[in-house]
Amino acid sequence: MTELLERAIARVRALPPETQDDMARVLLSLAGDEEPSVPLTPDEEASFASSRAQAARREFATDEQVRAIWAKHGL
Repeated sequence: MTELLERAIARVRALPPETQDDMARVLLSLAGDEEPSVPLTPDEEASFASSRAQAARREFATDEQVRAIWAKHGL
C-alpha cells in the first residue's frame, strides 16, 4: 500500500461509521466494484423502476407542473 493511501485510510478511520461506509463505497466504485454506490431500500427501487417506466413511455411532467413545484419550493 502506498504512503498516500495509508494516510487517507488513517483519516477515514477517524470519521463516523456512516461516513466511513460512504467513503468505502466511493473507493470501491473507483476500483471497479459493481456494487451500487448507495444501497436502495425496496421502496426506493420500486419508485425508480416506476420512474424509468414512465420515462420509457415518454410520460413527463408538463411545464406547468414543473413551475408549480418550483413555486412551492420558492424557486
